[in-house]
Amino acid sequence: MSGWRQLRAIGPLPATVTVAIPAILVLIYGADIGWGLPAPASLAPPLVGAALIVAGLGLAYRTISLFATVGQGTLAPWDPTHRLVVLGPYRHVRNPMISGVGCVLLGEAALLGSPPVLVEFVIFATANAVFIPRFEEPGLVRRFGDDYLEYRRAVPRWIPRRSPWTPGG
Repeated sequence: MSGWRQLRAIGPLPATVTVAIPAILVLIYGADIGWGLPAPASLAPPLVGAALIVAGLGLAYRTISLFATVGQGTLAPWDPTHRLVVLGPYRHVRNPMISGVGCVLLGEAALLGSPPVLVEFVIFATANAVFIPRFEEPGLVRRFGDDYLEYRRAVPRWIPRRSPWTPGG
């Protein structure tokens, strides 16, 4: 799987949501690192934000890697996986990529002290709450059939399972 193929999917999708749009929002509306809190409380939002960003990037990296190696595709709807990916974080939750991007957005909002980036997170979460069940999941049923239906019955869409799911188990 070529790196260029993955970059063509990452650029227009997660990079736009987590880099371009927040940058534009901060340029327009500004930032308030520390959210105007007095010291030492002003350290908490940036620290929490940084932790969320690191966790979100790690999750996004892991899911993109699994899409490339196991799924033989990308996260992009125009170049989807050819195999159903049910390893790693996908054993706990069906949409870890969205969770990773959401963590990055929440982290950016906290780190930068940016209510507009927090609003972007709400819009992102709402859009995915509509798009995934109405469009993405029916496509996965068509592509992967009973394997996806079994997976969907066992693994929650948003709230992770405590124990990892095993196919056929």
